Amino acid sequence: MSESRWGLRGVPGHLQERYVNQGWWTDATLSGRVAEWLAAAPGSAVHIHSRTHDWHGTFADVDSEARRLVSLLRNEGIGPGAVVAFQLPNWREAVVAFAGLAMGGYILVPITHIYGRKEVSFILDECAAEAYISPVAYGRVDFAEIIDGHAPASLRLHLVVGGEARRPAPGGVLRMAWTELEACQPAAELPELASDDVAVLAYTSGTTSDPKGAIHDHRTLLSELEHMAAWMTPGRPNLMGSPVAHATGMLGGVLGPLYIASDIHLTDRWDPGHALEVMLACDIGGGVGASIFLTSLLDHPDFTQEHTVKMARVGLGGAPVPAAVGQRAEALGIKIIRAYGSTEHPSITGSRYEDPAETRHNTDGRPRPGVEMRIVDEDGTDLPAGTPGEIVSRGPELCLGYTNPDLNVAFDDDGWYHTGDIGVLDEHGCLTITDRVKDIIIRGGENLSAAEIEEVIAKVPGVAEVAVVAAPDERLGEHACAVVRLLPDADPIDLPALIPHLEQVGLARQKWPEELRLVDDYPRTASGKIRKVDLRSLLREGAL
Repeated sequence: MSESRWGLRGVPGHLQERYVNQGWWTDATLSGRVAEWLAAAPGSAVHIHSRTHDWHGTFADVDSEARRLVSLLRNEGIGPGAVVAFQLPNWREAVVAFAGLAMGGYILVPITHIYGRKEVSFILDECAAEAYISPVAYGRVDFAEIIDGHAPASLRLHLVVGGEARRPAPGGVLRMAWTELEACQPAAELPELASDDVAVLAYTSGTTSDPKGAIHDHRTLLSELEHMAAWMTPGRPNLMGSPVAHATGMLGGVLGPLYIASDIHLTDRWDPGHALEVMLACDIGGGVGASIFLTSLLDHPDFTQEHTVKMARVGLGGAPVPAAVGQRAEALGIKIIRAYGSTEHPSITGSRYEDPAETRHNTDGRPRPGVEMRIVDEDGTDLPAGTPGEIVSRGPELCLGYTNPDLNVAFDDDGWYHTGDIGVLDEHGCLTITDRVKDIIIRGGENLSAAEIEEVIAKVPGVAEVAVVAAPDERLGEHACAVVRLLPDADPIDLPALIPHLEQVGLARQKWPEELRLVDDYPRTASGKIRKVDLRSLLREGAL
C-alpha cells in the first residue's frame, strides 16, 4: 500500500493474487474512471429534484465545475493525497464535490449531512482533514459554528455552499464561498494515482461511541461498483433519496449511474408526495435503498398503478427488510430483491430477481461473485446449514481496515471480517440475518451507535442504568429504544424529558430514541452483563 498513515491491515498474498487473476483488482483508479465516465457521456443528465435547490444539467456541466474545484484547492496549496471532507445534502454541489475530489486525487471523507457537532468534530479531527465543504447551515445544524468552535489543527479551508465571500475563520481557517469556483479555470491535467492508494474514508456508526472510518482504496471501491452495476438497468434510472455521503447514495446514486452512463436523479429531502410527482414527470422508478423509501411511496395516497409500472424491480438493503414488505410489493406487481452488506464490506450477499419470491422476501440471498462467507461459532468453527452463528466474510471489496487501528481486531490474519451479525444459511446457501453481536441500530439505512446514545442518557439526573436497543419499526426497519433503570428515589421520566439533554451535547437528531421503557432490572448474564439479545426479543414480541 502506498498510503500507510492509518496502519492498514494486510491482505494475505494468496487473496491479492486471486483478486488480480479474477479481474477484480486492476490498475484502474477511481480518479481515472470518473474522468473517463464523465467524458464518455457528456450529454447524460444530472437532475437534482428539490423544493429549494432544484437543478438540471449534464455530465459535461459536472465535469467542468468539478475541475474548477480541483483548481481552487490547488490554488490554496491543497494537492493530491490531501484529506478533504464534504458534508452536503443531495445538491448539485455534492455531485460536483464527489467527482472533483475523486478526479483530483484527494482522499474523500463523505459525511452525512445530518451529523451534528459531536460527530463532525470527531471525524474532522481523526482524519486530519485539510479542507471541509459544507453549507453554512442545514436544518438544525450550524456548520459554520462547528468550524468556528471546534476546527482541528489540520484544517486550512472551509468551502461554504451559500456562504459569504472569503474571510478568515477562527483558528487560522480560511472560509471561502463556493461561488469562487466561477473564477477558476477547469484543471486540464489530473494526477496519476496508484490503484492501492487510499481513496475514501467512509465513516459509519458502530459499537464504539464515536464514528469509525472504514478505509477503501481504488481497488475495493471499483470492485464493489461491479456488484452494484449488476443490479442496475441501463436506461431505467431511479430517484435516489439516500445521501451521496452514505454508501448507498454514493454507489447507487452517483457512481453506478456514471459507470453505466445513466441519468442521475437525486432528491435532497425524502418527501414521498414529491417523489411520486417526480417519478411521473421524469418517467423514472423509485423506492430503492432502505425499505422506508419503498413503503413511504406505497403508503402515500397519491400512489397509483402508473407508479407501480415504473417500479417493476426494486432493490432493498442497508436496513432490515421485513418479509411483509416484499409480500405487499409482490401483490402490487413489484419484484423486490434484498441485499446484505456494510460500509466495511458493502455487498456480501444478494438475491436475484429470477429467484423465487420466498427466497427474495425471506432471505438476503447468496454470496456475491468473488465473495466468501461463513457462519461460525465463538471459536471460529464452521457451523452447518440451519445453525445460527456469526457471519464472517472476505472479498475484493472488503475495506482495508479502520482509521483507528485498535478496531482492526475485526479482521483476522486470513483476511476474514467478523461482521458482528448473527445469521443462518438455508439448504440453498441463502442467508437470513437473525440478530447482531455488534451493538447498533439500523434506522432507515443509517447505523446508530447504541453506546453513543447510552453515554448521553446515562448522564441524565435520576438514571441509574440504560440500555439502548433496536426496536422493530414498520417504516424504518428499526428505531432506537432506550430501556432505563432509575435510581430508587428518582422521579419517573418520559421521552420528552430526555430531549434537552440530547440537544445540549449536539447528538444528531436521528439518533434520539423514539421509545422509552422503564424497568426495575434487566435480563443479565451470570456476570451481570445486560442481555440485549433478550431485550430485543422482548421488544419484537411486545413483551417488554
